[in-house]
Amino acid sequence: MADVVSEDAAGRRTRALRAENALTSLNDDPESPERLRRVLEQALVFAGAALAAVYTPGEDGDLLYLVESAGVPLTLYGLRDSYPSSGGSPPADAYRSGRPLFLGPGELAARAESGRVGRRDFHLAVLPAHGDDGRACLLAVGEGPAGFDDEDRKCLELIADAIVCPVPAVAPEGAEPRPNAFTLAMDTGRVEVGDELLELFGMSRAAFDGKVETLLGLTVPEDLPSLMSLFEAGHMSFGDRELEFRVLQPSGPPKWLRLRGRMLPGGEGRPARLVGAVADASTLRSDVTDVARVQRLAAALAMAGTVRDVSQAVVSALRAPLRADRIALAELENERLVVTVLDPPEPESWPELWRLEWRSEWPEAPVRAMPTLAAALREGRAQIWPAGTVLEPALADVGPGGLAVLPLPAAGRMAGACLIGWDAPHHFDPDERALLTASAGLAGQALTRAHALDAEHELVGMLQRQLLPRRLPELPGATAVARYLPSTAGLELGGDWYDVIPLPDNHVALVIGDVQGHSAAAATLMGQMRTALRAYAVEGHPPDVVVARANRLLMDLETDLFATCAYVDLDMEEGTAWCVRAGHLPPVLRHPDGTTEIAEADGGPPLGVLAQADFPMTPLRLRPGTLVALTTDGLVESTEADIDEGMDRLARELAASDPAHLGLVADALLEGARRSDDVALLLLRYDGMATHPLREGWTVWRVPQAAGHARRFTRRVLRRWGVHGDALDTALLVVSELVTNALVHTDGQVRLDLTLVSRRLRVSVADASPRTPAKPTDIGWEATGGRGILLVEAVSVAWGTVPVSGGKQVWSEVALDA
Repeated sequence: MADVVSEDAAGRRTRALRAENALTSLNDDPESPERLRRVLEQALVFAGAALAAVYTPGEDGDLLYLVESAGVPLTLYGLRDSYPSSGGSPPADAYRSGRPLFLGPGELAARAESGRVGRRDFHLAVLPAHGDDGRACLLAVGEGPAGFDDEDRKCLELIADAIVCPVPAVAPEGAEPRPNAFTLAMDTGRVEVGDELLELFGMSRAAFDGKVETLLGLTVPEDLPSLMSLFEAGHMSFGDRELEFRVLQPSGPPKWLRLRGRMLPGGEGRPARLVGAVADASTLRSDVTDVARVQRLAAALAMAGTVRDVSQAVVSALRAPLRADRIALAELENERLVVTVLDPPEPESWPELWRLEWRSEWPEAPVRAMPTLAAALREGRAQIWPAGTVLEPALADVGPGGLAVLPLPAAGRMAGACLIGWDAPHHFDPDERALLTASAGLAGQALTRAHALDAEHELVGMLQRQLLPRRLPELPGATAVARYLPSTAGLELGGDWYDVIPLPDNHVALVIGDVQGHSAAAATLMGQMRTALRAYAVEGHPPDVVVARANRLLMDLETDLFATCAYVDLDMEEGTAWCVRAGHLPPVLRHPDGTTEIAEADGGPPLGVLAQADFPMTPLRLRPGTLVALTTDGLVESTEADIDEGMDRLARELAASDPAHLGLVADALLEGARRSDDVALLLLRYDGMATHPLREGWTVWRVPQAAGHARRFTRRVLRRWGVHGDALDTALLVVSELVTNALVHTDGQVRLDLTLVSRRLRVSVADASPRTPAKPTDIGWEATGGRGILLVEAVSVAWGTVPVSGGKQVWSEVALDA
C-alpha cells in the first residue's frame, strides 16, 4: 500500500515538474505576444482547469479587466469581463490581499451575484500573479468533484509566477495607423485601417467608407459568427484576441487572414477600442497550438446543441491543424463505443472490425476488442503511439503512422473517446500534445451536455408529434404534405400545429395555427384547438362559423394564452376555396405558370382575444397545378428579417420549386429555417378531379305522400343518369326507408341528396335532429317497426351518420352494376 501511495505521490511531483519545465521553455521568447496565452494553456494541461484567465487593473485602478483567457467561455460560469477592484468579488479579494483564494460550489453560491446567469457546480481558484507593475491575478475554474488538489494548486502557483502581461504598442489617437493595423471604436463601429489591410480585403482607400460592416460584408458567411463575437457588446472582454477568418476573392478560393488585437477599456469620455493588425495567414507558419484554435473549438462547442454538432466541431478543429488522415469520435455506452462521427465517412477507410460492426449510419465498436483503448479509458489520460507501435488490428489500422487516443472526461466519468490516426509516420511535438489534451477536456464536457440535450429534445419532439396528425389523408384531386420542426433553442413544447380534414361533398379543410408561447400549457391548448376546429368542421359549419366557435371556446377556457389560425375550405370539384384568418399569415399560392401570390385575405383578431369577433371569408380560385402553402412565423421571421421579407422569400422559393415532388419542396423550404422557434409547414397541390360526381337534391315536404314524392324524384334522376334494373330498385328502397325514418322520428326540414361517382350511388338524408338512428338488436315477428335500418344495412355497401349544422345526415352507398 505504501508503494502505491509513494508511486502516486511521485506521479504528482512529476506533473508539477513537467509544468515547471513547460513554463521554463516559454521563457525563450518572453516578448512573444503569444506567451501569455501559452502560459494559461498550461493550467488546462497540468492543473486540469476548464478555464484559465488573467485580470489586471486599468489605468485608473478602479476596475480589474480581463486581459487573456484560455479554455471554455467565461459566460458558461457566469464570470465577468471586469470587476471593481474595491468590491467583494473573488478576483478583487485576491488582488487586494495578495493571498490565493480557493472556493467550492457552496462558497460560490453564497457569494453569487443577484441576476448573474451561469453554472454553479464548479470550483474557483484565484491567485495573485505578476503583472506589468507586479499586481495581477490568475483565475482558474475546475469541474472535478474534488476541486483543485495540492498538486493542482502547486501547478497553479507556478503558472501565476510565470505570468507577465505585456503592453501592446498602440498608436495614439489621431495618428496614422500602421499599414496592416486597425483601430475600431466600439461605440460607433468606425474603424481606422492601414493601406495594406485594405489590400488584404481587396478594397481601395477611395472605396472604403470607414465602417466595420463594410469589411465584414467581404468575409465568408460561415466565419461571421466568430468575427461578430469580437464586436458585439454581449461578447466583449478586455484583453488580447486572435482568430483566423476568410475573405472572398474575385476569383479562386477565399483567402485566410489572421487577426490579432487587444480590447482596450475606455474612460473619461473615450470609448472602448479594439486595436490590432491583420496579416495574410496563408504565408504564416502553421502552428497547431495556436490558442485561436482552442478558443474557436471552445466557442463552437458552447454553441453545439446536439451530439452530432459536438462531433463535427471537434473534427473541424483537429483534423486539418494536425494533418490527420482519419478521426473518429464516439460515446461510451455499456462498454461499447457508439460512433457519432467518422471523417472520412466511407466504411472502406476504416479497419475491418469496424466495418463488421457497422449497424446503421455509423459502427458500434466493442471496447473489449481493443484492450489498448480500454486501458487508455481506464487511465483517463491522452495516449499517443508513434509509427511502428504494436497494437491490436482494430487500432493499428486506424493510424499506422501514428495514433492518438483522447479519453473524453466529464463529470467524473469517461463520456467517450476521440481517435486520431495518420498513415505516414508522424512526429508528436509538445505543442500537439497540449492541443490534444485541452481539446479532450472541452469535448468531453460538451459531449455530456449535448447528450442530455439530445435526450430531452427527443422527448419534447415525441410529445409534440403525438399532438399532431400521424399521417395525412389521401385526397381526391390533390396531394398534401406537412412538416414540423421543433425549436432547438430550448427544451419546451411548442404550440404550432396543422391539420387536413376531409369533409363531405369532396371538400377539404386545411388548418394551420400557432399558440402563444413555448410551454406545456401552450402544447395542451394547441391540442384542444386542433380537436375543436376538426369537430366544428366535421359538423358541417361554414369556415367563418368554425373559426368563430373555436374563438368562443378559447375565451371560455379562461386561459391567458391566445392562438392564431388560418383555415381554408377547398372545394375539390370546383377548384374554389374560402379562406379565414385569425391573426395568422395568409396562404401563399404558386400558380401553374410558376408565378406566386401572397393571398390578400382579410383577417380577424387572434383567437381568444375578443369574444365577439368577426372572421371574414375571402374567396380563392385554384387552377389544376396550383400549390397552396400555409406556414407559421418560425419559418419566415427572424432577427435579421421581418415577416414581410420572410413571406417574400418564401414566395420566391416556391416559384423556383418543382411542385411535382411535393416532399422535396417542403424539405427545401425548411433548409434555411432558423430553429429558434418551432415551424409548421403545410403544402397542398390541387390537381383537379378526373371525374366529377353527378349531384341532385330535393327538399322533402311534410305531406302524407312525402315518401312517394321522394321515390318519384329519385326514379326520375337515376333514369336520367342511366341507372336501371335491380340497382334502381335498391336505391328506391333505401330512399323510402331513410326519408320515412326522418319524417317519423324528427321535426323540421328534411333534405334528400343523391350523388353518383365511379359507379357508386350515395343516398343522403339530412334532418334537424342530432340523435343517431339506433339499430335494433332484437325484433319479434309481430313488431310493426324497427326493420328500416336493418334493411338499409343489408342492401348497402356502407352506411353511417355524420353531424351536420346541429342535426345529422344519414347516408348509404349502393354499388351499381358495371
